[in-house]
Amino acid sequence: MHIGILECGPTPVEIAERHGTYPQLFARLLDAPGRTFASWCVHGMEFPPGGSADADAWLLTGSRHGCYDPLPFIAPLEAFIRAARAAGRPMAGICFGHQVMAQALGGRVEKSKRGWGFGRQVYDMGDAGEMAVTAIHQDQVVRAPQGAEVIARNAFCPIAGLRYGNWGLSVQPHPEFGPRISADFVELKARDASFPQALIAPARADLAAPLDDGRMMAMIADFFEAALGHPSRPAAPATRDAAPAPRQGQVSNG
Repeated sequence: MHIGILECGPTPVEIAERHGTYPQLFARLLDAPGRTFASWCVHGMEFPPGGSADADAWLLTGSRHGCYDPLPFIAPLEAFIRAARAAGRPMAGICFGHQVMAQALGGRVEKSKRGWGFGRQVYDMGDAGEMAVTAIHQDQVVRAPQGAEVIARNAFCPIAGLRYGNWGLSVQPHPEFGPRISADFVELKARDASFPQALIAPARADLAAPLDDGRMMAMIADFFEAALGHPSRPAAPATRDAAPAPRQGQVSNG
């Protein structure tokens, strides 16, 4: 399985230096025998030259941008999403990726009046039970596209995950953030005067509580395998917050 990763926003420098970029994180966490990866910096207008045919499955990362912002990469990214769906190329979206998939397919995304979802959040995942995963977002999907199934929710974010049949899966939180990355993001925001500092202490207190980031990443991997008709198999053992692997750019790492 060749997985294409669309980098929708820059990784904060401090996080990238300590843990790797968003594409590196996902490639490391999804790595398993028979899986290869390539990435494109779509927020810098770098798109796969062959369109959705350049990978078997696609993953859209988070971003500091809003998908309703008047940025040049938004419209072509939405077109890419619709083309991938038409071609039957499975897709998963994380945070901004969750939001832009919904927007591209007729849903609605807004800056939430509830403010920021920050730190450990517990989601009702239906038959999968509850999962606690780190979130950092102010935007939310407020209307799901027609035919999409809500698969994750809580009181703060009622549409925290969507399933588009056998084609698409998206989640609002960040399963690529293990405990150490989550802790580093808390300290990063603690130094940001524009961020609501009242959220820092509760987020710090929650850092001692367990996360289900591994379970949610496994759910994404299983979705890709099932969508492509592959037997389910576990990801290769890895330390979730290990030092970054060598940057792969746009070449296979396997």
